[in-house]
Amino acid sequence: MRILFLGDIFGRPGRAILFERLRQIRRDHGLDRVLANGENASGGIGLTAKAARQLLDAGIDVLTGGNHIFRHRDLTPFFDTTDRLLRPANYPKGAPGTGCQVYRPKDGPPYAVLNLLGRTFMAPVDCPFAAAEKALADLPGDVLVRLVDFHAEATSEKKALAYFLDGRVSAVLGTHTHVQTADAQLLPRGTAYMTDIGLTGPTASTLGMDPEDVIARFRTGLPQRFTVSRATPEMQGALLDIDAATGKVVTITPWRLA
Repeated sequence: MRILFLGDIFGRPGRAILFERLRQIRRDHGLDRVLANGENASGGIGLTAKAARQLLDAGIDVLTGGNHIFRHRDLTPFFDTTDRLLRPANYPKGAPGTGCQVYRPKDGPPYAVLNLLGRTFMAPVDCPFAAAEKALADLPGDVLVRLVDFHAEATSEKKALAYFLDGRVSAVLGTHTHVQTADAQLLPRGTAYMTDIGLTGPTASTLGMDPEDVIARFRTGLPQRFTVSRATPEMQGALLDIDAATGKVVTITPWRLA
């Protein structure tokens, strides 16, 4: 089973390269599934219902979220129309949508996707470790392929969760920091891990935004309106080859395409 998990789709440039290239990429790489974090796909902050619908129609099987997932109010009712959009499972009770979902495609083995949000340097949410344990306890026994998107700021928190889940999930993939890391690995009990799978958007930028705007904010300390960079976008993510019979990742490879 071959899965490509794309890093944070950022603004119009990220959507544009995905619309243009994704279907051909699926064919060229023999991909069974494509997942992506979509929480920055609209203007670099949040996700609108229109953008979510377009991204799913473009060939993404599942979209995950993060700390900005509820920024646009029109997305809230969209959660009721699809099971292919997730928000972090450790949002407090009563939040729209769900953070863990099992998928049973007709053309392949079942798989589960779990979306979690970190707490270090982030807005207060419930414990991601406890939320992960609950989600895994509720999964059917035949669902062996289990993918976790941990949308978090701190490297230590990401790696701690990965070791906590080692051997219980197929992969723990970090998102949120928009810089692809060079630490793709298989942990001792077989779980694949990568601290951050990167950015699908304008990488010649400051995390997707125009560098001049961000520089002005750092130099003056004053509020500054950030604008999405117009630099040429690229796609980044992690490519996973998985033994569907065991749920174990055979190889994890950092992936990028300009």
